[in-house]
Amino acid sequence: MQTPIPFYLEEILDAVRDNKDGDVADYIPELAHADPDKLGIAMCTTSGHVYAVGDADYEFTIQSISKPFVYALALQELGPDKVAETVGVEPSGEAFNEMSLGDDGRPVNPMINAGAIAVNQLINGAESSPEERVETIRKFLSRLAGRELTIDAEVNDSELQGADRNMSLAYMLRTYGIIEDAADDAVLTYTNQCSTLVTVKDLAVMSATLANGGRQPVTGEKILDADVCRLTMAVMSSAGMYNQAGRWMAQVGIPAKSGVAGGLIGTLPGLLGISTLSPRLNEEGNSVRGVEAFKLMSKDMGLHLMSTVERYGVNAVRSVRREGDDAVVRLQGYINFNAAESILHEVFAQYELEEKNILLDFSFVSGSSKIARRMLKEGLRRLREDGHHIAAIDPDGILSDRTLSDGTEVPLRDSSDVPAVASLVGDEKHKDAEQTSRDNQPDGEDYEINGQGV
Repeated sequence: MQTPIPFYLEEILDAVRDNKDGDVADYIPELAHADPDKLGIAMCTTSGHVYAVGDADYEFTIQSISKPFVYALALQELGPDKVAETVGVEPSGEAFNEMSLGDDGRPVNPMINAGAIAVNQLINGAESSPEERVETIRKFLSRLAGRELTIDAEVNDSELQGADRNMSLAYMLRTYGIIEDAADDAVLTYTNQCSTLVTVKDLAVMSATLANGGRQPVTGEKILDADVCRLTMAVMSSAGMYNQAGRWMAQVGIPAKSGVAGGLIGTLPGLLGISTLSPRLNEEGNSVRGVEAFKLMSKDMGLHLMSTVERYGVNAVRSVRREGDDAVVRLQGYINFNAAESILHEVFAQYELEEKNILLDFSFVSGSSKIARRMLKEGLRRLREDGHHIAAIDPDGILSDRTLSDGTEVPLRDSSDVPAVASLVGDEKHKDAEQTSRDNQPDGEDYEINGQGV
């Protein structure tokens, strides 16, 4: 059975596709030639499942999305205390290229350009040559992506042609003793960092590495310490979207970082990484359609960090029982997006259920999110299309509405009809597992802050 997740992501693309607001970044000549209609989304779970739709293989420059990753590299190399001597962690509420330092003479955070240039200069130490620093950063970003990344020389040259603002920032940093390299060398290594070519699939995997405590979920390589990831995501949550950060966290609620080439990443601790591409930017320098896509996904999938919906819990699959023509997939706990994705991928796909009758047993489920119910019902519909008979055991009405996308309903079966057979996953020792409230959690709602939507 093909998982319905890519089709859901296609729906997100379709929902934002006609939005033509914003403009491509024209202060970097090479970016001014970007195709404004490019549009893609990718998602990577901490279990390493990657889903991507749209222009998912199109390469574009990472730009400021590199900032949290290079900050993480500095933290890994030097430790938080040493890095804190150079750059703070407070939100600035200012534009990304603002000429300002905090009261203590440091850049206020690593997400604005002044802080990012300062952090860039920490890599490899003060004795590093610009070439060595550039290569160290490129190799590190490549490990996060799980493939060799390259630098777009044309974009880098184009950035250097219009680097007066960054040169001013570098001179300011030298004046205050924050960096030691010559200003032009500092800007050169920073623009090379920003000119690294990535795809939305790369960015989703890189973001998922932060969400996964520093272990790259596809290759399995342990790259960063968990504490480094925690601090990096914390700064992303307060400063990653510049002077839109407050509205972003209130409405979308996902640690995020944007780039002026149109990329946007979000990372959910312990769950997944998401990325989008759409080159048209709003006044704050964030992707217009990317912001809208994240807003939709946050609402549908219950991703807001401050959501009261249960996000973490036991393994969603209690057992898989197979006998004769019957396969019974018994679920447990609260079923959110990640739980539903795991059910669809690990059970429906991995175990290649060939039984004629496939039943989902919700008897031990405490609740479910709207997107999870939709995904599971679509999975059942696709199983039926593949020739299976489907049904649900749902004594507490967890599915709520059993209507499928084709207008038919999921048939119900009583638990007494299910044979007691050996389990493929799990066993009866979990039978007395404690159950939490079976009340369905409320779905998210659209709202505005001070009359402004993100």
